[in-house]
Amino acid sequence: MTSTHTEPDIEASRARILKELSEAASHEVELVAVSKKQPDERLQAALDCGQRVFGENRVQEAQEHWQARRDIDGLRLHLIGPLQSNKSEDAVALFDVIETVDRKKIVRTLSEAAEKLGRYPDLLIQVNTGEEEQKSGVLPRDLDDLIAYTRETYPGELKGLMCIPPVDEPAAPHFALLKKMADAAGLPWVSMGMSADYVLGAQLGATHVRVGSAFFGERETA
Repeated sequence: MTSTHTEPDIEASRARILKELSEAASHEVELVAVSKKQPDERLQAALDCGQRVFGENRVQEAQEHWQARRDIDGLRLHLIGPLQSNKSEDAVALFDVIETVDRKKIVRTLSEAAEKLGRYPDLLIQVNTGEEEQKSGVLPRDLDDLIAYTRETYPGELKGLMCIPPVDEPAAPHFALLKKMADAAGLPWVSMGMSADYVLGAQLGATHVRVGSAFFGERETA
C-alpha cells in the first residue's frame, strides 16, 4: 500500500513549517523540501501548494523526479547527498545548488563541467563538524584550504557551508560552529537543520533548512 497522505496534509505541513521558521528567526530561511524517494503524486502536491525548492540525495533519482518538470517557473533544485566525481556533469546540468562539496577533486570536476555546459550552480561546502570517520564532509581544520581552492578554481559562486551533526550528539554546538565558520569566511549561506531540528537551525542562523518527513509525512508502506 502506498502512502495515504493527501495534498491538504502537505499543504498544512508546509504552512506550519514556514510559520515556525518565521517565528524562529528574524532573517529569511529557505525551506528545502527533501523529495528523495517521494512518489510522483506527493511531488505534485507540494508543487500545487506553492513549494518550489527541493532537495535530492542522488543525481539519478533527481533526474527521474525533475527532468520533465525542469521548466516550472521558480523551481530550484539542491543536491544534498554525496556527489561522485563521475556524476559531476549530470549534477551541474540539473541542480541549481550543490550543497555537498567536500574535496578538491569534486571542485575540479564541477569546474570542468560548469565550463563545458556554461551552467554554474551555487556551491556549499559540507563540513564534517563531528569529525565522524564514516561521514562525508571536510574536517574543520581543512576547511580554510578548501574554501580558498574553491574560490580560485570554480567559475561560479561558493555561497556557504552545510553540515549534518552526529545523530547521538546535541545539534546546537555543531550549528553554532558552522555559523561561526561561515561568518569567518564571509559566506552568506548556512544550510543546517532537518526534520527534527529545523527550528533550532533557524534560531542559530540557518539560511536553509532541509526538511523531509516533517514536510511530506512519514512514508507508509505495507
